[in-house]
Amino acid sequence: MSDGKAEVNEKKVSVSCQNRERLPVYVIGQSAKEVCSLLDKFVPTKDVTEEQEDWRLVEKARTGDREAFGELVRRHRAKVYGYARSFAPEPFMAEDIVQEALIRAFLHLGTLVDSRRFLPWLHRIVRNQAYTRLKAAPFAMEQVFSSWSATGDAEADTDWESLDSILYRLGKQQARAGSEEFASPEEALMRRELLETITQMLRCLNPRERKIVESHFFDHLSPQEIAELFRMSQPNVYQILSRSRKKLGQERIRLAVDHYICNRKDEGLMKQVTLKKPEAFSQPVWTTAAVAMYGLTEYTQRRFSMPMVMGLTGHAFRISVVPGDVHIAGPTMFDFARLLPEGMRNLGYETKVVSQFTRAEHGPNANQVAPTLLAPGAREKRKLPDKLPEALSLIHEAIDRGQAVLCWDLFIPEFGLIYGYDTEKREFQAGDNCGHDKPISYEHLGRGLLEDLFVMAIEKPLETDQKSMLTGALQTILKHYRAEAEEADCSSCAYGLAAYDAWRQAFEQKSVEPNGNAYTTAVAQDARRHASLFWTEIAETWTDASFDSIRPLVRESSRLYEQIADEFALLAKMFPFPAGGQPNDPPHAQEAIAAIGRIQEKERDAVALLEEMQKKLLA
Repeated sequence: MSDGKAEVNEKKVSVSCQNRERLPVYVIGQSAKEVCSLLDKFVPTKDVTEEQEDWRLVEKARTGDREAFGELVRRHRAKVYGYARSFAPEPFMAEDIVQEALIRAFLHLGTLVDSRRFLPWLHRIVRNQAYTRLKAAPFAMEQVFSSWSATGDAEADTDWESLDSILYRLGKQQARAGSEEFASPEEALMRRELLETITQMLRCLNPRERKIVESHFFDHLSPQEIAELFRMSQPNVYQILSRSRKKLGQERIRLAVDHYICNRKDEGLMKQVTLKKPEAFSQPVWTTAAVAMYGLTEYTQRRFSMPMVMGLTGHAFRISVVPGDVHIAGPTMFDFARLLPEGMRNLGYETKVVSQFTRAEHGPNANQVAPTLLAPGAREKRKLPDKLPEALSLIHEAIDRGQAVLCWDLFIPEFGLIYGYDTEKREFQAGDNCGHDKPISYEHLGRGLLEDLFVMAIEKPLETDQKSMLTGALQTILKHYRAEAEEADCSSCAYGLAAYDAWRQAFEQKSVEPNGNAYTTAVAQDARRHASLFWTEIAETWTDASFDSIRPLVRESSRLYEQIADEFALLAKMFPFPAGGQPNDPPHAQEAIAAIGRIQEKERDAVALLEEMQKKLLA
């Protein structure tokens, strides 16, 4: 849609049920007021419907029979309230959760595929409402496990994050399931869901693997006993168990995604939403993180120029170099989860992040690997990230609010934006300013060349002003120049002023990798050009008298960063991207060493100006 807002077919209204907090309700056909009246005024009565099966009542309720739905409520309200109490810290919250769940159940009863599974369907809606209230993710398979443990039957030594621990516990429960009654219907439901989940997971194993896994976890046989039973070596047993764990772990994530999609279907949220295409895709800027952050702000009421985003987030002043060869990963070797939200706070936004990283050091250069490794088919062979379901939830939630989502490595190891989704196809609409704009499968997130997952969305705007934004930006910038906290981010990269020493040393050792060096140079030159434009914009447009004391420093900073950008432009001409020139040729190396030395001295002068600016702002 042209206004960048999500397209929703339902009509949204608010109603009040017996002085309750006003609830948002999506209305399909019946009025929400009628639904609340039905739920609030219903008085349990004994009727002939007492003997009817749930599925018959569901079929009647689908035709608009309110008495049939009322009977379903009478039968199950106490059960779902008890279930809601296992999540909610207070009774009133549990009651609100149940109220909202029953309304949603009535309005979306037509989405229930199997009428005989009304209670499990209703429990899922209650669970989703509970997690929404508690700001947790209503999808991960761990929730099936943790919900079961919440019924009071959990063993103290069960680790619900460990697949091994869950399987061992399941084996123990299976052993005594025939002689022990369930403590409650809720526990029976969760036990059944867990058994169904594990059964589905085990289908990913071949017959031999499954027999060995079941022998180990359900029959509690040791690897030595299994080796004797199956007439195989003990190392082979360990190998099969290890391989099976990996398979089960991946299947667990796949089932979590399926579970999440199923929940959305139950909630009537299976739809297609596409926001306005971000203008950020046309920005000719080398720092793709800043471009994506600029794109996030496009869907808000605050708009910034590209130089302002580059400056306030600190990206216009970043310099990071991989010692030894100046690897191409240098400019993006920083703690995404710390620095990107910090930059967004400088712009006046609180964000939410889902991230999972597989390696501490840089991976291969995407420009130097076989093209097949960057193709969609290659992603299918890589491990599904554990946090994929959580990332899907964040993306859907943001887009439904009319917000695009920043994401790492959608097509290549750069930052881009997701601005639409199609739940039926399980695809996102995504792009970047590197020439990509096309659908990407849900299951391809976090399975790029580097196998890293990082997703960030704006959660809410913050109250701020120009002075606060600039003060925060200066803190971010100066911390980077001094490499404060960044050494902990990645010990294999040099940051800030120290990066120039590492860069010069690589030229002295004649160990520079041409493509990576050219990319690092291009990013730095473009960043310093934006730094100059950033200070110019502040000097000319921030006219409040509170900036008068620093305005001369601001103008001098603009002039100095323009000089630094010109020095980098000379290096970029000598080492053009992507070919990279001949950085290890002695004459070229000597010229580069001299230029880097001049740049470093000017950067030190710039830091002194920024420090003086900071003192005046804080005075």
